[in-house]
Amino acid sequence: MGYNDGIGLDEEMFLTLTKFCNMSDNRPDNLRRGELLGFGGREVMVAPGAIIRVKDKSKIGTYVFIGLYGYVNGDVTIGDHVLIGPRCSLAAGNHKFDPATGWFSARTEPDGDDSIVIGDGCWLASNVTVTGGVKMGRANLVCAGAVVTKSTPDYAIMAGVPAKQIGRIDPETGEYIWFKDGKEVKK
Repeated sequence: MGYNDGIGLDEEMFLTLTKFCNMSDNRPDNLRRGELLGFGGREVMVAPGAIIRVKDKSKIGTYVFIGLYGYVNGDVTIGDHVLIGPRCSLAAGNHKFDPATGWFSARTEPDGDDSIVIGDGCWLASNVTVTGGVKMGRANLVCAGAVVTKSTPDYAIMAGVPAKQIGRIDPETGEYIWFKDGKEVKK
């Protein structure tokens, strides 16, 4: 297999394209990747390695950042000013087990509302997973490694597997207010 097998690229163009797609994590290149994926004019930045397969590109807001190796798939809505960290996965939909065949369907099948909504101003830290059917409120902070399986209120701080609310953000001051045993704790 050479550089021209089926895609018509010479070695220099192949190396340039590979660098752009996989190694250039900076604002201009991230914006350009967003434009190439059809999100131009909205300041959508896409870091190297991110895969975005959404049904309706207009459901991705403005000033959105999708981090390194992120995965966004299916009926996903992302609000404005959202930060999605590296290796986050937002996969809407569901595969169903078929007792007749003994395996799960290969394609996502509708089963109620399996869409995902990420509210305006959210920050999903690295390695966050959001499962189908989750509707996240405005300005949520989701801590690294969390798996969000249920919808969240506005200004929630979520952590864990499965994610639970461990605090909230005061929308007036920006202060983080932590919970202990389900009650707010003053520090």
